[in-house]
Amino acid sequence: MTLEYSNTVARPAVTAIVFLCSCCLHVIALKSKLLTRHGVLDFSSTNSISYDTFYFDQKIDHFGFFENGTFKQRYLVADQHWHKVGGPILFYTGNEGDITWFCNNTGFMWDTAGELGAMLVFAEHRYYGESLPFGKDSYMDSKHLNYLTSEQALADFAVLIRELKRTRPGAQHSPVIAVGGSYGGMLSAWLRMKYPNIVIGALAASAPIWQFPEMVPCGDFYKIVTQDFARSGKNCEANIKRSWKAIDNISSSDDGLQWLSKEFGLCSPLNKKDGTFAFKSWLQETWVNLAMVDYPYEANFLQPLPRWPIQVVCKHLGFEPTVSNYKLLHGISEAARVYYNYTGNTPCLNTSQTATGNLGYMGWYYQACTEMVMPMCTDGVQDMFEPQEWNFQAFSDECNLLFGIRPRPDWAQTSYGGLDIASHSNIIFSNGGLDPWSGGGVTRNISDSLVAIVIPDGAHHLDLRYNNAYDPHSVLVARALEVEYFKKWIRQGKKTV
Repeated sequence: MTLEYSNTVARPAVTAIVFLCSCCLHVIALKSKLLTRHGVLDFSSTNSISYDTFYFDQKIDHFGFFENGTFKQRYLVADQHWHKVGGPILFYTGNEGDITWFCNNTGFMWDTAGELGAMLVFAEHRYYGESLPFGKDSYMDSKHLNYLTSEQALADFAVLIRELKRTRPGAQHSPVIAVGGSYGGMLSAWLRMKYPNIVIGALAASAPIWQFPEMVPCGDFYKIVTQDFARSGKNCEANIKRSWKAIDNISSSDDGLQWLSKEFGLCSPLNKKDGTFAFKSWLQETWVNLAMVDYPYEANFLQPLPRWPIQVVCKHLGFEPTVSNYKLLHGISEAARVYYNYTGNTPCLNTSQTATGNLGYMGWYYQACTEMVMPMCTDGVQDMFEPQEWNFQAFSDECNLLFGIRPRPDWAQTSYGGLDIASHSNIIFSNGGLDPWSGGGVTRNISDSLVAIVIPDGAHHLDLRYNNAYDPHSVLVARALEVEYFKKWIRQGKKTV
């Protein structure tokens, strides 16, 4: 079956992680409009870093015996600070995208390597970047995509770590700590859970390991997004809530559609045939992305943005309830430009692009349609969005239409323990109070060695970013505590050798 994409299914009320980048990790529904929402930006860190690139012959299937093929898994190594036999290794569990992007944006590991005398390893996730099990045919059909699972990826990481310790002189007894953010943070936690003989501990930053069916309320994600806007400016979230009806009213005529297209400077004008569904989805995704990257300094993780970008956005949205539809939507357009045109270099706004092109959207769609089923919903009361219920059947039908498969909603809970993880040890779960993904994260201590660090002023995995002069005190404390746990685990690891 060759994959084909359609627009016959209305937006299911679901947001799956991309940034989890991730990011990356954010996709609203599985509709065709979003299947083409690939950004063209390629902003990387301005910090000077140096690493070597390697490729390892990895098994395509770790759990069966019929498929005996291998593929080249890419990984990056920086050992400038690793001078001691048995020195520690910080191992980044790659997300749903090009590993060099995550390497460039995970400054915490680079800032910490010297203090710990650590080797840094960034391993690419199968089916992303250059690590394609079937080369250019990897995304040809569901048969080729069949080996894109978190379990296979974890096995890749475990096998790679064993190979590194076997072949790198002096690394045989090196304690390894897994590090990851967003989906990569989920993988780092799961790597410690599944392979405690391979890694002595894990830092799971902004890792929504509980964002699965019947674990957390489906509306928590969008509530947190709304709270971020509410705290950043008077009437800000209320005016975003009003904007959906204003769009409906103005778009009811051809003249209104023309006005909207001109007001927002859209690259492709709106028309009656397509309506405003995709336009509204684009705006909704914009507000969500802003919540994830509401950093205290200028950054370009998804787009070039000012410091505390939601505060800047809300300066355009302080209207009283009596504001006219046209004035309100003028404010919305100015707010959207903060995200899409902070540099002033964007000639028009493209509603098919919201973020960096370094994330592997199609691979993540497949994962969301198999085991990464993350229910999300809005009610328009406790959040600033139009009501959208979580409809698993509609979601499943869209997955079947796209890939010819049906999701397994309970598999992550079965495979990784769900809420019952108290038997595990040596995992830090860090979450930012501003990050909508914290609603599905571990935000309370479960035991003495399964600890939660909450960063009240932190957005999506702020603690994994480079140190910055504008960092709030809470993230400095979090990073220092994370390093102390690393040192403790390293001491424990050396005692067991």
